[in-house]
Amino acid sequence: MTRIDRKFAALRAEGRKAFVAYMMAGDPDLATSAAIMAGLPAAGVDVIELGMPFTDPMADGPTIQLAGQRALAGGQTLQKTLDMIAAFRKVDDTTPIVMMGYYNPIFSRGVDKFLVDAKAAGVDGLIVVDLPPEEDAELCIPAQKAGLNFIRLATPTTDDKRLPKVLTNTSGFVYYVSITGITGAAAAQATDVGPEVARIKAKTDLPVIVGFGITTPEAAEAIASVADGCVVGSAIVKEIGAGKSPAEVLAFVASLAAGAHRA
Repeated sequence: MTRIDRKFAALRAEGRKAFVAYMMAGDPDLATSAAIMAGLPAAGVDVIELGMPFTDPMADGPTIQLAGQRALAGGQTLQKTLDMIAAFRKVDDTTPIVMMGYYNPIFSRGVDKFLVDAKAAGVDGLIVVDLPPEEDAELCIPAQKAGLNFIRLATPTTDDKRLPKVLTNTSGFVYYVSITGITGAAAAQATDVGPEVARIKAKTDLPVIVGFGITTPEAAEAIASVADGCVVGSAIVKEIGAGKSPAEVLAFVASLAAGAHRA
C-alpha cells in the first residue's frame, strides 16, 4: 500500500471526506513555496498535489499558468521540486504527495531515472495530464511497478464507452474534473457532479475526488458531500499569486479543509 492507499483507508474508517490541496512548486519562490507546503498538513490537508512547473501547461487556466511562470522565473526545476519533497519528508513521512503536471519534464529527465528519484524523494503518485491511457506503457505501467500510484482524470465528456479505458491501470484515486475546459474557468455544481461520481463509482472501488471550480469552504463542503473528497487548486494559487504570506495562505486552506471535512 502507498501512503495514498493508507490515507484513504484511514479516512474511510473514520467516515471522513478527503481534502486535497494543489500548489505549484517554487511559486513564487522556493522558500515561500516550501513554507506553505510544510504547513499544509496542520491546515487540514489530507493529500498534497504539487505542480511541476512547465512552459506549456495546456490544461491550466491563467491562474496556474502564471504560477508556473513565476516558479520558472524564480529558477524552479524538476530537481528542485524533488529536493523540496525530500526536505518535507524529513519532518512528515505520512502525508501523501502527488506530483501533477505534464510529461515533457519527466521524458527529458528519463522515465527510469525520474521514477527512481521520485520514489527516493518520497513521492506517492503521479497525475500526468497529457498522457492518455493509450500511452500507458510510456509512464503509467513503469510508475506502478516502481510503487507509485498513477492517477487518471475523468471528465464530463468521459462517456460509458471511454470510462473503462480511463479506469484501467488507474490507482490511488480517480480525479473527476467537474467542468469542461481549463482550470479555474467555472464553478462546480454538486447537482451536476453527484450523478457523475455515482456513475464512476459503479465501475471502480477507487475513491473519486472532484476538482476544478471549487473556490470557497461552502463549495468544498457541497462537492465533498457527493464524492469521496475534493481538490482545490486555482483558489489557493490565486492567494499565493496575490502575495499573501504563508500564514495567510494556510489560513485560507484551513477554511477550505474545514468545509470539506464538514461534508
